[in-house]
Amino acid sequence: VKKEDPAPPEAETKAKASKAKNTVLRQPKYPRKSAPRRSKLDHCASIKFPLTTESAMKKTEDNNTLVFIADVKVNKQQIQQAVRKFYDIDVAKVNTLIRPDGEKKAYVRL
Repeated sequence: VKKEDPAPPEAETKAKASKAKNTVLRQPKYPRKSAPRRSKLDHCASIKFPLTTESAMKKTEDNNTLVFIADVKVNKQQIQQAVRKFYDIDVAKVNTLIRPDGEKKAYVRL
């Protein structure tokens, strides 16, 4: 006894395509996260504290440069925005370095 050939694949794909166009996207029954994640590196966390060593004070007096300890993950633009927001001053440029103890030092030129 000879087996019958299955339906041609064209008919199946047409049915799937028309079904896909007509379907409505399902909405989740409940949100997977209770609250949206917030950025932990906001303006308050990006700058830790100003550095008050003798060399930092000399830079402030001679070169019009403030020295801060900043979070290691922030970049120069974020440091610049934080200084603008906290101290309400214009920033010319920001230089950064990672100290041997792992902290990031930011030189903010006014």
